[in-house]
Amino acid sequence: MTLLTKLKNALSIDPTIEKIICGDHALDEKRFELRSHLANKLSEIFDHSDTIPPLEWVLCRDAIWVLRNIIARRSEDLAGYSVLEYLSRLVRDESPDDIAGLTPDFVEEISHLLKGISGKAGIYPDDPPSFLNLEGVDAARERSAYLSDMARQSERVMTGFYSGLDEELIRDRSRNKERIKSYFDVTDLEWDDWRWHTRNIIRNADTLRDLVGLSDDEYQAVSEARQNKIPFGITPYYLSLLDHENRKSYDTVVRSQVIPPSEYTSAMRINKQAENCSMDFMLERDTSPIEGITRRYPNIVILKPVLTCPQICVYCQRNWQIEDVYSDMAALSPEKLDAAINWIAETEEINEVLITGGDPLLLSDEQLDSLISRISEIKHVIRIRIGTRTPVTLPQRVTDALVRMITRYHVPGKREIILITHFEHTTEITPEAMAAVQKFRLFGVAVYNQLVFTFFNSRKFETAALRQQLRLIGVTPYYTFNTKGKEETDNYRVPIARLLQEQQEEARLLPGTVRTDEIVFNVPKLGKNYLRASQHRDIISILPDGRRVYEFHPWEKKLALVDTYVYTDVSIHDYLQRLETLGEDIGEYRTIWYYY
Repeated sequence: MTLLTKLKNALSIDPTIEKIICGDHALDEKRFELRSHLANKLSEIFDHSDTIPPLEWVLCRDAIWVLRNIIARRSEDLAGYSVLEYLSRLVRDESPDDIAGLTPDFVEEISHLLKGISGKAGIYPDDPPSFLNLEGVDAARERSAYLSDMARQSERVMTGFYSGLDEELIRDRSRNKERIKSYFDVTDLEWDDWRWHTRNIIRNADTLRDLVGLSDDEYQAVSEARQNKIPFGITPYYLSLLDHENRKSYDTVVRSQVIPPSEYTSAMRINKQAENCSMDFMLERDTSPIEGITRRYPNIVILKPVLTCPQICVYCQRNWQIEDVYSDMAALSPEKLDAAINWIAETEEINEVLITGGDPLLLSDEQLDSLISRISEIKHVIRIRIGTRTPVTLPQRVTDALVRMITRYHVPGKREIILITHFEHTTEITPEAMAAVQKFRLFGVAVYNQLVFTFFNSRKFETAALRQQLRLIGVTPYYTFNTKGKEETDNYRVPIARLLQEQQEEARLLPGTVRTDEIVFNVPKLGKNYLRASQHRDIISILPDGRRVYEFHPWEKKLALVDTYVYTDVSIHDYLQRLETLGEDIGEYRTIWYYY
């Protein structure tokens, strides 16, 4: 069956829509007829809700709103493309080029949208849970058994993911550590010194291949990164977390963070060579009133005293600013740092400062003490956050002396110090990382986690398992970020629908104390858009390659006349196909199409 036949079959799900699309009327007349039909459908389900099960009713309502929005002229103007016109050309065989370019991604999107509109999504079992037909204790016991079955199924999946606290993994990584120590000919005392790790960051493909198994593609990508001055580096500690044999078992997520794919290095090389290409995806230049400061919200600013890290995450938000891993040139000059701190002192509306970068814990204890002390002296600053990934990438940095120095500024009732870190996967939760977190917790300093949701940690219940273990080591889940929509990191991006599905179907099964993170899309220049609140975005189009186009609303949408932001997502169909190559049963993800 051809894709065009599949598309026509999909349209036949709703004969009225099929007739309108296939008709020979002008486009605006088709738009009017579709609107009338959808309005009638909406009135019908609102006036006769007993004709359709309640949850199917919700799906139907949402799908109708999505199609109404997609065919609107305003949406077409914003997206620069008309779904209605494209469909009309296809089904009337008017454009051989369009037919040749038709993708399964587009057909699947249209098919599921029309199934939703017709109340035929088919995502629910035919029979409702048996406890709905019972009352009292009988209903309670049956429901309890039903919940237990749910819990067992999710637990079975979550326990299938490796953890850095598993004895088997601890032993394997201990052997890795000994190999690395032998290669560098160092003692345990040197290994426990964070400065030794920063002096011996692995920066090139040959050294990396000597220490851990690499595929030809990985070796080539790292080589290309170094040749083209694309930031790359791994601390010896973090390297010990990789599987030495490269069996593609427990270290997939760890590897994906630090070893760039060839698509990334090629795109970065082209972007760096292009004269007019800005890789500042978040448009931080437009929100920096002074060098070293970023301000998007009324009461908090970001202070960036250093723009480098012990190692570089491939999907780094600030890869456009970072010249090299652990670079001597990355620190803000004393003059510029003074100016930034003075700006905070003079801006009395600021009561919270996030010290980040880069990773500020690369500064010496003395430099950090001076920096935190100066900010603490600003009377209107009541909270200081420190954004660092060293508990994950370099836990040796979290010394007793460092913790005592930082926590000295944590004064309950007067000033709060908070640590914000970034665990991506359960395999990063090691005894060393847990010890680093606990050092801060023992002094009353809260530790929060910011998770980036990427393709590599997006399998069913994978991040749910992370949340469970984070809480057990003393870290509170705080934010889950949608991967930035940068061209060079397309390989890491996940459809927004998957993030919504994860929160509502997997995280939702966890107790409230565990699912404390907020899912967000960080809108360039504008700030965080809370995905949990559907009123903060609209789907405005579905492109021929199956990618959804969203219009995101700014956080201050009711406070000021600020522009919206148009964003093109990644294809759901393509995402599911990639999951299937990993051995995932994509039938378990079937509801993803109905998250808008």
